[in-house]
Amino acid sequence: MSATTALKTLSDYRTRHSRASQDTFEKGFHILEQKSLAKLGDEAWPFLEQFALAALDIGRFDVADDCIRELSDQFPESPRVNLLAGIRMEATESPETCLKYYDDIQDAESPNPTIWKRRISVLRRTGKIEKAIEELCQLLDTFYNDLEGWVELADLYSSCNQYTPALQSLSHALLLAPQNPFYFLQFAETAHSAGDVPLALKMFLIVVDMCDRDLPTAAKDAVPTGLAVRAWWGVKLCARQLLASRNAKSASDTAIPKDLELIDRLATERVLTSYSSPEKGKAPAGRDVVLAFMKAS
Repeated sequence: MSATTALKTLSDYRTRHSRASQDTFEKGFHILEQKSLAKLGDEAWPFLEQFALAALDIGRFDVADDCIRELSDQFPESPRVNLLAGIRMEATESPETCLKYYDDIQDAESPNPTIWKRRISVLRRTGKIEKAIEELCQLLDTFYNDLEGWVELADLYSSCNQYTPALQSLSHALLLAPQNPFYFLQFAETAHSAGDVPLALKMFLIVVDMCDRDLPTAAKDAVPTGLAVRAWWGVKLCARQLLASRNAKSASDTAIPKDLELIDRLATERVLTSYSSPEKGKAPAGRDVVLAFMKAS
């Protein structure tokens, strides 16, 4: 593979926000064997940053240190280089040292959400969940449009079984990304964990609708795939629970659909369809388990 082709592959990884650490590291070495940094021109700096992260991921701290040194010489006091140095520090230094490093950076600059989130990740990793939640709430008060921050906050709350604030956090994510079915699915599953089955059913059905909306008319009855399968499973589980207990309470006052039996039958058909398309004469993995589950309903 030529250095030009390798550079193109690494550029594609950056565009797609894909780490692909082992491949990036190997291609990075291949590029440096064939070209000097000077020959890479302006492409050298994003390449070095990407190469350093890949080296950290696979434990080649010596290579990462060389990359960070080059970047620091070229861009002294750059927030991006400071962040990279912090990530390098997290690999071998104590959490207290890393937190002090991030504190010093934040004291010297206006608030940087990326640096702030690295600090929060250290707090979470060391089990200081309450402090992590507190700081993430402060960050989101300052940077409301940080979608990943709201999703992370919901996950932090869920890790403590605090599902009501988790749902409140996810509601902000839905406002910021109303076109993304994944966040609706996460909201539905969190609502189910919170015991609000009617709300969970409603949100699972929204996910199904969102997944079908982008399909051609002729494909709407095709085999469900991806998020749609997971959503139909959610619909089936919620419908089964609500049929068993018609008096289920909803903290959100979400009404139980009148045509629940029909929804249950449709969910059964859709789930079975997703497990009933043998590939090359071989039944999909788990098909027998699914059939047994459905027969028990």
